[in-house]
Amino acid sequence: MSAPGWPAVLADGPVLLRPYRRGDGRAWSQVRLANHAWLAPWEPTPPGRWDDLNSPSAFRYVLKELRHTALEGTAMPFGVFLTEPTGERFVGQLSLGNIVRRAFCSGYAGYWIDNRAAGQGIIPTALALVVDHAFTLGGLHRIEVNIRPENAPSRRVVEKLGFREEGYHPRYLHIDGFWRDHVGYALTAEDVAAEGGLLARWHRLRGPATNSV
Repeated sequence: MSAPGWPAVLADGPVLLRPYRRGDGRAWSQVRLANHAWLAPWEPTPPGRWDDLNSPSAFRYVLKELRHTALEGTAMPFGVFLTEPTGERFVGQLSLGNIVRRAFCSGYAGYWIDNRAAGQGIIPTALALVVDHAFTLGGLHRIEVNIRPENAPSRRVVEKLGFREEGYHPRYLHIDGFWRDHVGYALTAEDVAAEGGLLARWHRLRGPATNSV
């Protein structure tokens, strides 16, 4: 059983996106626990202790839910990895969620990255890969990203890629204990078609260092 565009493995240089496997639980937990202070201010208010919700045993439930939404066609979740001489290194997650098809054909992108790998172009590359995949094999027409105004690093990702700022959403999501405002960004397939896709745009913006992280 599969949904349009899922499962998939996407790569550009050392940046690799693929579905999670059961064996990813320990690496996922280690990164999440090490990044509590970095991630908690920007994520939905958790229903429990961070350490419990991000333990290796909790990953089993995360994996089950991600697979369920992916197979029913409402999400495309990817683990983000760097390929290194010693193998794959887990560094984050990028998912399309709330996918609606028929006349809408739209989804919302969300992402996070290990702070030790931030600022190296990994997430912009990953987002460009997923957007291009969504606009082709995934059968989508529009991708939205909603970000808290204070989250400057995350806003830089979409602004560098040329996402269009479309609106301001007061008290949009319950984040870190309060209802938080968000800024809405979006792209449609027509926005990048003439450039050969979003990844091609990103490569041109970065110049000759497109294969570096």
